[in-house]
Amino acid sequence: MQSIVIREHGGPEVLRVEALPDPKPSYKEVVVNVAAIGVNYMDVGTREGYARGNTTLPLTPGVEGAGTVIAVGADVTCLKVGDRVAWYFVWGSYSEQIVAPASALVPLPDDIDFETAAGLMMQGLTASHLVFETFAIGPGKTALVHSAAGGVGLLVTQMIKLLGGRSIGRVSNNEKIEAAQSAGANAVITSTAQGFADEVLLLTEGEGVNVAYDGSGATTFWGSVAALGYHGVLAYYGPLFAPLKPIDVTDLPKSIHVTYPIVMHHVRTRSDLLRRTKQLFDWVRAGDLKVKIGGRYSLADAAQAHRDLQSRRTIGKLLLFPGDHERHEFGRANDELPPRDRKEANA
Repeated sequence: MQSIVIREHGGPEVLRVEALPDPKPSYKEVVVNVAAIGVNYMDVGTREGYARGNTTLPLTPGVEGAGTVIAVGADVTCLKVGDRVAWYFVWGSYSEQIVAPASALVPLPDDIDFETAAGLMMQGLTASHLVFETFAIGPGKTALVHSAAGGVGLLVTQMIKLLGGRSIGRVSNNEKIEAAQSAGANAVITSTAQGFADEVLLLTEGEGVNVAYDGSGATTFWGSVAALGYHGVLAYYGPLFAPLKPIDVTDLPKSIHVTYPIVMHHVRTRSDLLRRTKQLFDWVRAGDLKVKIGGRYSLADAAQAHRDLQSRRTIGKLLLFPGDHERHEFGRANDELPPRDRKEANA
């Protein structure tokens, strides 16, 4: 099978395709033929050598995807050969095949395509964690959403609207305003890393927001603090962008709360995983939650996907496709295709 292998940490150029032995399932494991792979900033951290967890070289990066079960190990009763599945955290997902614990895989409904699933699992569960458990969004609550045109940001913004809350989206340039507005943002501000707090306070008549969802790292941390109202919550979930220096908690104003949400804490058990993903699939099925695919790449073009992701110019989710599972227009967003090609790309 073909896989991306990293033999030294570094830039995108260290992502190289190699032929590896086909995996075999062990006890309570299955082998999946991968159809689509989600690209995440975690993968950048893995590549550069500062992500937590899997950093022993050589390694295959990637944690998210969707595909079809092709082999099952002993004592696997919840899945069978031919089942369509998706996952949000299985190391080594930049590959044509993966071996995974059966408990990590979610059965994929027939009316949810592989692209949508691969674009939804990690960032959808992250967004779900942010709006349900990190801070319970509802009527009368206002949120600041950083990177509102990114994969997580677009999903968080849609969920806030679904739950009756209001959102202020922050995007890095004017080209991203429409995407945030289309996702349901009540207001959108354009800012790199500075100056947004004053705009937020103006939009909230000096009250500040109830919660700031900040996946932009240290460069926006103190701005998010300033944008919060009394007893507000700063959900800081993006430390890989720029590590935060130690802070003195007595410098935090307005009795605010600072939290570091981790998606695994949202789905600690398999029943949690199945319940939370069912909610996501139900929203997608009803047309209430849309996954915007911002770029499609062959597995061999993983390096370019990483370059585009780190450029901060992309909108939505980037996906990789191994082999010849389907016909795709690599490097182009689905909504940039003519209608006929768009339908074929999702066939």
